[in-house]
Amino acid sequence: MTITAAADGSALGNPGPAGWAWYVNDDCWRAGGWPHGTNNQGELMAVLDLFRATAHLAGEELHILCDSQYVINSVTKWMPGWKRKGWRKSDGKPVLNVELLKEIDQALAGRKYTFEWVRGHAGHDLNEAADDRARAAATAYQQGIAPRRGPGFVRAGDDAAQTAQQNPAAPGAGEPVPAGQAKAAAGTRPAPTAARGSAREFFGEPTLFGESGLFAEPDLFSELEAESRAAAASPEQAPEAIVEALERELLLPETRSDVGRTGVLLHPDFIEIGSSGRLWTRDEMMMALEDDPGVPAELELLSADRIGEGTVLLSYRSHTRTGTALRSSLWVLDGAQWRLRFHQGTPEA
Repeated sequence: MTITAAADGSALGNPGPAGWAWYVNDDCWRAGGWPHGTNNQGELMAVLDLFRATAHLAGEELHILCDSQYVINSVTKWMPGWKRKGWRKSDGKPVLNVELLKEIDQALAGRKYTFEWVRGHAGHDLNEAADDRARAAATAYQQGIAPRRGPGFVRAGDDAAQTAQQNPAAPGAGEPVPAGQAKAAAGTRPAPTAARGSAREFFGEPTLFGESGLFAEPDLFSELEAESRAAAASPEQAPEAIVEALERELLLPETRSDVGRTGVLLHPDFIEIGSSGRLWTRDEMMMALEDDPGVPAELELLSADRIGEGTVLLSYRSHTRTGTALRSSLWVLDGAQWRLRFHQGTPEA
């Protein structure tokens, strides 16, 4: 069976508030974005997320409708040469959007796929639907509200449990749930209302990584699938000790400013609930940290509890120059890598 989907990106200002989306039908689509990015980054992210969302159907061919010659040529023509040259172009300059391209390159392994160029804004039903959702996501970030994420990859006849595993953000009835929010520590929670306010309210609050004062526009990021430095630890080391070491590493500014490292340590469905009630996704957090890694923080461990075979809950007090906060982090074992799935922090009076 062939899965046919349109993928598109949008940027208001290019660069500016950016969105991406892929679309199969009204019951099977997904969208997202960032406060600042380019149209090409949105186009690439739409393709990457589509491959990830259909990873459990690797035996089926993926037919991608795309109005971006840049994306099609990057994936089907240029990437092999870029890889041979160490991800550099023929003139020796670094390839743009290299992290997204590396992720796509990894996602292509073992997949059957074809790309078809379609003219944008020409009335093609699937392309128009993807474009509408990508532009809506960009507009939501422009307005400082949560975008509609969509149900993810869902189709009639799919096993419900498998669908939920592949798309933990899939909502039930009612309003769409922001990506990664459906299951955090235990059970399903209602979606918190997105914070509506100034940039200071959005970015000035204490976060997982200490204090932050973000007022510049950060650039796009993407995760690097790299071997974790912690993976080299002794196999006899207890999961609680491994997780504590990784949490301490995340409190270092040099780690927070390294998108490759944070991409390894943060789970793809990572979310954080900030002190203002703002919901941070993994994309937003990594992008913010790249721009402003904050200041060093010390960790005073309160408890490290194994609550499942591959789950550790860490509770601690963080100390920075501006005060202390009580924090909880939920780490899960993703393959051989421990990754941070959920975090919440509350400043102490």
